[in-house]
Amino acid sequence: MTNSLYKLRSWYFIPFIVGCVVEAIGYTGRVVSAGQDAGQWSLGPYVIQALLLLLGPPFFAASIYMVLGRLIRLLQADRHSIVRLNWLTKIFLVGDIVSIIAQAMGGGILSGANSSSQRNKAQAIIITGLFIQLIFFGFFIIVTIIFHRRINREPTTASLKIRTPWRTLLFILYLSSGLIMARSAFRVIEYIMGEDGELMAKEAYIYSFDGLLMLAVTISFGVFHPSAIINKDRNMDLDSENQLGTYNQA
Repeated sequence: MTNSLYKLRSWYFIPFIVGCVVEAIGYTGRVVSAGQDAGQWSLGPYVIQALLLLLGPPFFAASIYMVLGRLIRLLQADRHSIVRLNWLTKIFLVGDIVSIIAQAMGGGILSGANSSSQRNKAQAIIITGLFIQLIFFGFFIIVTIIFHRRINREPTTASLKIRTPWRTLLFILYLSSGLIMARSAFRVIEYIMGEDGELMAKEAYIYSFDGLLMLAVTISFGVFHPSAIINKDRNMDLDSENQLGTYNQA
């Protein structure tokens, strides 16, 4: 994944790589914290897992939003998007940043909370951040579905000429978006139920409905990296133009 980032200059995927690192560190902290004796938990691992497990998926989301914008541009299908292409990525990234800030603030307060009122305040902020993420992801899926239907109904010249399976990339966007939404819904329910709830009480839930889902997102993009379509076709077009220019000069 990092090799594709460098070779194909897919810088839009940097947030996704950051998200992978954040998730890995977060779950390391979770494992360390869970392995400590009751009543003897150290603050460091708890803070790490409390903060980072909230922040990993929003970094994934940032790259996913940018992938759609680049795919629409590659297909020369601006007219099929219900949001102007110049605003598409910006709108979703603003929502993502607000979500990250809210979850980071809530996680920070929660990690240092020493009273029930502070914990309740922190959980309310985290839930707000998660709801923001759900709203923007829901809108993103709607935008993607409408774009997909329109380009199937009225294909652009570029969409017919492109030799790589761009429709598979759309499916990956659907899959990853659905998984992140499911994870965010789980975390909302988890925080609403509170510390005494079933979801926070058992480790199996967070590994099943957070860890495994985010692992599936990572594997999906690892197996089918967006640069295989977006950058590959763009580079092929540039090579063709260079070859044509060389031929004309000769």
